[in-house]
Amino acid sequence: MKRLIALTLATLGVAVSARAQWIVYDPASNIQGILNTAQEIAKFVEVINNQVQQIQTLTDQLNEFKHYESLFGDPKTVLLSTVQPLVNDLRKTELGQTLRTLETTVNAGEAMLYNASGLFHSVGTTFTTPNGQSVTRQQATYLPVAAVQKTTDNYLSVSTDATARRVALKNQIAATTDALKAATTDAEVQKLTGVLIGLSSALNNTDYEINQATASAVVQDIANRNDAQRQVEAKKEQQHAEFTEAVQKYGQKFRLMNAPTAFPTP
Repeated sequence: MKRLIALTLATLGVAVSARAQWIVYDPASNIQGILNTAQEIAKFVEVINNQVQQIQTLTDQLNEFKHYESLFGDPKTVLLSTVQPLVNDLRKTELGQTLRTLETTVNAGEAMLYNASGLFHSVGTTFTTPNGQSVTRQQATYLPVAAVQKTTDNYLSVSTDATARRVALKNQIAATTDALKAATTDAEVQKLTGVLIGLSSALNNTDYEINQATASAVVQDIANRNDAQRQVEAKKEQQHAEFTEAVQKYGQKFRLMNAPTAFPTP
């Protein structure tokens, strides 16, 4: 009996232990888990593929840029020797002065002493009469002459400066043209073309400066001629009035006899 009871308890213990270790299996839940994992893996693969595609696109763009750079060049690496001389010329202060400035700086004394570096003879500020008397010249008379001399000197200064600049600019244009012929990249060609246009504009500007100085001298000469004519007309009018007044006074002082002359009878 005791042996039966012991065997029964042992059997029950084994049965309970076996039930405790049994794993419950749910097919539907496991399939859903597998599907969710597959979807996550698919999304991850899609992300990886997108990243790979972006990297490939960037690589293609970089290769294309390198190809473009090999064909057209890098503009920032192109250094031109004629750029700085052009900048210096454009920033240079013009020597030419306006006609208004020239007119306000005229000096009659300078006009009397002017000799154009020995080309003319200076009249001096004074002169001596045959009797040995020293006479100071009237400055107002020489002011128009001083104005013309000022504009002439202004023209000579501008013309001399422009001539020297034209020589330098032409040399720079020649050097830039040679560099343009030897250019190997589009970036170098574009930069050289821009510099060449700037040099040509600066060269044309020298002509404008000379023309302006010439115009100032011509206008001042026209103004002087006009003033001379004005003085002549004023002098003629004044002389006519003085002559008319003198005749009237003469007629009042010396009357003509209009009555017959009476002679005494014998």
